Amino acid sequence: MRIVVALGGNALLRRGQKPDAEVQEANVRRAVAALASLAVEHELVITHGNGPQVGVLALQSASDPHLTTPYPFDVLGAQTQGMIGYWLLQALQNKVPGRQVAAIINQTLVEAADPAFDHPTKFVGEVYDRAAAERLAAERGWTVRQDGSGWRRVVGSPRPQRVVETRLIRLLLESGAVVVCAGGGGVPVVRDEYGDLRGVEAVVDKDLTSAVLAEALDADALLVLTDVPAVMRGYGTPAEAPIRRETPAGLRSIDFPSGSMGPKVDAVCRFVELTGGMAAIGALEDANAIMTGRAGTVVTPSGLYDGVARAAGPRLVRRQLGADEASV
Repeated sequence: MRIVVALGGNALLRRGQKPDAEVQEANVRRAVAALASLAVEHELVITHGNGPQVGVLALQSASDPHLTTPYPFDVLGAQTQGMIGYWLLQALQNKVPGRQVAAIINQTLVEAADPAFDHPTKFVGEVYDRAAAERLAAERGWTVRQDGSGWRRVVGSPRPQRVVETRLIRLLLESGAVVVCAGGGGVPVVRDEYGDLRGVEAVVDKDLTSAVLAEALDADALLVLTDVPAVMRGYGTPAEAPIRRETPAGLRSIDFPSGSMGPKVDAVCRFVELTGGMAAIGALEDANAIMTGRAGTVVTPSGLYDGVARAAGPRLVRRQLGADEASV
């Protein structure tokens, strides 16, 4: 199967952890351990979040007295792609020796007129208490919002249209490589009046980019892995309960927060609606159990799922038929 796995930024840096390099490297090794068997058995593309990491770099950049102006978010996004991509690349090479691994920097095309530029919703950076968040907002011109029990900075998050390097990713996949790409949703870019690409000040949601990429790559499955075991119905209420199986329509009928679970639900629903494949949301450590239907929230056109065999949709059947015909 061809699987796109989207690792959440909070799966790589857990809430309350200091954003030190050694802490994140340990989390990356844990993530790779959970994905190793998928890397051995399937064609695998790994994307990753960068919300906590890009926020740290943005704060450092804004505090650097040697800079005339802080680095823009497209540049910071590229920096985090290199940093996290390097950690994932090395950990995969160590865990799955002999398997080729490629980590590349990607650009994601967005629309210059996207209204999201004027209505920031994407959480980035560390979690603060309300007083500290409001003080930083006043000092640095940030927009801040509540995120669970804490407060975080939010920035514009335009909708991804296409990963610019999709053809390159496909070539790497077809060569047998595990591909790490589209970190942080990719570096957000637009085309100017001459057709040239230029970066813009935003952060693209990595789950939505992962869905766009998975559809373009004809993936069989999309896994959105984070720090929660499943999507919850009635989240935060006494009636809270995990959703184990659902259709896109059923999941879309539930209201989810726009800055956190909302984009994940939108991403998995989009992928299933466009491809007829399987998508799921769940905990990183449950990756294999999700593929066998024993964990997470699994979304399919029918709302039914009995494991990997059912997830292997029409594309895998066509690929096998092509291989059989070629051998005749």
